[in-house]
Amino acid sequence: MEIQALLVMGDSLQKTFLGVMTLGLSCIAIELVPVARQATYWNRCLTSTVAWINEKQDFNTWSQKAKESLAVGVCNGAVYEPKLKTQ
Repeated sequence: MEIQALLVMGDSLQKTFLGVMTLGLSCIAIELVPVARQATYWNRCLTSTVAWINEKQDFNTWSQKAKESLAVGVCNGAVYEPKLKTQ
């Protein structure tokens, strides 16, 4: 009888731990949704800004890294005092 009680108690604890782990992982997944959405928006901004810069004739002499640097600044909203390296 005691062994059966221990087995039932162990099984109960195992189910409890599994439930707590599932709940924890669900909470983490829910918290990551806004971060993933923001990353998607930012990546879309970067892609479209680089494409726009590549269309402009004024930036033809700039390297690709310089163009991407400008696009990162634009997407971050921090183009208040740009000091860009164009080579």
